[in-house]
Amino acid sequence: MERIGIIDIGSNSIRLVVYECTASGAYRVIDETKESARLSERLDKDGRIAESDMQYITDTLRRFQLLCEHHGASRIRAVATAAVRNSPDSARIARELTERTGLAVEVLSGAEEARLGFIGMINAIDIKDGFVIDIGGGSTEVLLFRDRAVLKSVSFPFGAVNTMKRFGKNGDIDEAAAQAIVRTVEDAARDEPWIASAPGLPLVGLGGTIRSLCKVDQRDRKYSLPITHHYQMTEESVDEWLSRLAGAKLEQRKRIEGLSKDRADIIVPGLLILHTLFRLCGASHYVISGSGLRDGVFFETFRPEAPQFTDVLEHSVHNLLALHPSVSLKHVVHVERLAMKLFADLTEEHGYGARVGTYLHVAALLYRIGISINYYNYYKHTYYLMAHSRVNGLTHREILLCALIASFKSEKRLKPLFAAHRDLLAETDFGLIVRLGALLQVAVALDRSGTQPIATLSARAIGRELRLVVKPRRAWDIERRELQSLTKDFGKSWGLTLQIVESPSP
Repeated sequence: MERIGIIDIGSNSIRLVVYECTASGAYRVIDETKESARLSERLDKDGRIAESDMQYITDTLRRFQLLCEHHGASRIRAVATAAVRNSPDSARIARELTERTGLAVEVLSGAEEARLGFIGMINAIDIKDGFVIDIGGGSTEVLLFRDRAVLKSVSFPFGAVNTMKRFGKNGDIDEAAAQAIVRTVEDAARDEPWIASAPGLPLVGLGGTIRSLCKVDQRDRKYSLPITHHYQMTEESVDEWLSRLAGAKLEQRKRIEGLSKDRADIIVPGLLILHTLFRLCGASHYVISGSGLRDGVFFETFRPEAPQFTDVLEHSVHNLLALHPSVSLKHVVHVERLAMKLFADLTEEHGYGARVGTYLHVAALLYRIGISINYYNYYKHTYYLMAHSRVNGLTHREILLCALIASFKSEKRLKPLFAAHRDLLAETDFGLIVRLGALLQVAVALDRSGTQPIATLSARAIGRELRLVVKPRRAWDIERRELQSLTKDFGKSWGLTLQIVESPSP
């Protein structure tokens, strides 16, 4: 096991994330903290930084080093972005911070910041084409990607903090200042014609501005799933929030639910930048990413030979599975194989497409992770872990579907869980969960002993009967008994009576 600390010396805040990497190759965040430094505000008109502010940064980095030491981090990687990069004193600042703390402080170029932010995002969202916009405190990175590869990128020297410093007054932006910010963005984008070259693509937003907007919108909607990553917003919704927030005074914004007080003064310039770039890109809608620069730095540090994943969902599922070593990998892989065979054999009966099959695939692999908390009622823990973990590669609705299928026990137990998420689930989803949950129960029953006694399985609906032809490789009395106990409930779910036929062993 190894622990790695990633420090991001940003223009608005200095952040630390500590990752734990297991011997099996899995990873997770075990600590995170930040200091609202506002480095862009601390630079003088010549872009230089006072000694008192250098000491402040030094003290912050030393506290972060101490946290890393307490966690047993064997490696710490510290990167600095726009506030340091744009200063004519950048080399001296980085050198002095290194001398004072012993950390090798890297000053990222705009291109490097865009690339690392992209890696963090693309490893967490299954998206093929789009724009990425990362609004920091002192810079804004814009990137166009196709087939999950970067085509173009640019780093603009304006962000939420330095834009407020330049155009705002007492934490507010008046109408004239708002128009000036829009013109600044438009003028900068005019030199990058590719920004307008691919209309109709989604815009993936990184950084505190869009994450803060997401939290405000979710609180306002009483959104039932407390996950910001992969949340989606329409152009109309963002326009409405920009109008509401820009029309409110700073003290009023501080009282808005979901908006942190240290973000209230810079949310409007950040949204003006975001809104203008969205319009110039001709984007279709907004997608919020909870992963960005720090994640990209981690992946490059942890997996330098291949920092970008080829299959986001599979990597995420197997990473989550590996973080729960109490689960027998042989068992869940076998259960998944049986479940997917049942799904394929019953295609004519259910008519579901391949994407629905993916829900069963995910649920089968993760259905047992709840035992890492407690064996008793483990399916309840499985539901919570899946619904409140980031299963990357799935939308919020799909995360809920997979969690409910994985933890399915009965329609009675499903109803209150389903009702709690009616804002995300369609009425037809109830039947889908019941049917796939019942298929998963059959697959689990066929390996009740955990010894994989079933060599092959086939299923065929004949009239109102489902004939299961089972070829065992060894005695399967435990599985047969478990399967027979499901006959009644399976009949209710599918309208089919289970008929078990044993094929002779080889």
